[in-house]
Amino acid sequence: MRGTGVRLRTGLPVLRRGADEVQVGTDPRWAVRLTNLAPDEVEALVTRRAGLDGPRLGGLVDELALAGLAVPDDIPDGPPDSLVLGLLRPEDDPVARTRRRGASCVGVVGLGPTGLGIAAGLAAAGVGTVLLDDERPVRTADVGATGYRWSDVGQPRERAATRLLRDVAPTVDVDGPATPDVLVVVEGAAADPARPERLLSLDVTHLSVVVREGDTVVGPLVVPGAGACLRCLDLHRADLDPAWPLVLSQLVGTDAVEPGPVASVAAGLAVASLLATVDGRPIAPGLTWEVALPDAVPRERVWQPHPRCGCTRLPDEP
Repeated sequence: MRGTGVRLRTGLPVLRRGADEVQVGTDPRWAVRLTNLAPDEVEALVTRRAGLDGPRLGGLVDELALAGLAVPDDIPDGPPDSLVLGLLRPEDDPVARTRRRGASCVGVVGLGPTGLGIAAGLAAAGVGTVLLDDERPVRTADVGATGYRWSDVGQPRERAATRLLRDVAPTVDVDGPATPDVLVVVEGAAADPARPERLLSLDVTHLSVVVREGDTVVGPLVVPGAGACLRCLDLHRADLDPAWPLVLSQLVGTDAVEPGPVASVAAGLAVASLLATVDGRPIAPGLTWEVALPDAVPRERVWQPHPRCGCTRLPDEP
């Protein structure tokens, strides 16, 4: 439906609820009902065609626009998540959001199934530059329905991932600045404690993804100076288990097998977190999700800065 320079957001269903009533949208966060409609008004709304004139059209359009369900004709649809983001944040400029993503650079270190899913998701969502870093060969265990192919086995992951990203988003750039706006590091078993220290010293915002023996941990998103960093997490673990530093030293660098369902869920969570950061609305500090088989349902945990870390300049414990 279009009228007076305004249209319904693309993707919103318009459903009949009776002879004189329609429902726009199905999500309870934004769905509305329009009642006491004439038959031609119901038909015009359901078929999304122009044809309503006069003050009645203006009233309907005003009601839909007030609910955020209608936008000016000249607003482009944008990436696939534009519908939900536009409804949840009607004050945001969708054109500015699209441009911001296109100008952003996100680095992905570690291109197993989870890392590949993250890189592809970022490219599909309109991130202009996605830097890829993983020269290890594609394994047979990496082959999946939406990722690497059998013909990729033995090739460097970085090369095969570049081909897949170009299939998903032909205009994506895989070459960019040495320091990205945001970096996601996908590692096996445990996060290398040396890497976060370098990233903090370079003031690089980074997201940790760790593929462990029975689950995958997404987060935290580390914004230097705000919230718990990865060293904080290791210090908390050492408080509970004094042998953790020794165990950690043996886990670092392990290449883990990534079950498809867990990899898909973890990649989706990581992409959502990274896009929120690029869009200027980063997730809460210290937040992690643990995704485990058999249900692959994310379990949320929030970590606090450790007083002995110093990453947020907290005073030491007495």
